[in-house]
Amino acid sequence: MTLLASELLTVEQYTRLPDTGSLTELVRGRIVEMNRPTPRYGQICNEVAWFLNSYVRPKQLGEIVINDAGVITSRDPDTLRGADVAFYSRARFGQGRLPDGYLEKVSDLAFEILSETDRWSAVLTKVAEYLDAGVTAVCVLDPADETAYVYHGDRPVRILTAAQDFALPDVLGDFHVQVAEFFR
Repeated sequence: MTLLASELLTVEQYTRLPDTGSLTELVRGRIVEMNRPTPRYGQICNEVAWFLNSYVRPKQLGEIVINDAGVITSRDPDTLRGADVAFYSRARFGQGRLPDGYLEKVSDLAFEILSETDRWSAVLTKVAEYLDAGVTAVCVLDPADETAYVYHGDRPVRILTAAQDFALPDVLGDFHVQVAEFFR
């Protein structure tokens, strides 16, 4: 496929591009490269996924998705983002496995873990995109000070320290875990 530098890509065109081995997202029709995460970053993602899956799976509430799995957050121009960890409820997606391909429906909850190269302005732009697309809540974890920032589209940000409990009754019912556990 040949595109001019001034042309914006659709998700479908992005999907057909050859894999270059670089981590990328599609943002307003343009490919944006991302730095490869560190092992510590991966460890935190794993902890979040483990705690969520330990609660969600036995109750059959939905699916936990990791590794920046792509979800379409806007069209024309197209944006395809990938949360570090996401929760897709049965209420939103129904029973069974999630479909193949990039998802048009967004998750109920998205986690972003700050890496050493992330800029807050870029992360907050991503948070706003998730919320505008219909994600109920977005949690940004900052390993530097072991803090969780919880965003809802219709409420002020809630800042939780390591000693406080993370809970989202409107998304995860009675699930709760001390924020420090995400950073073990």
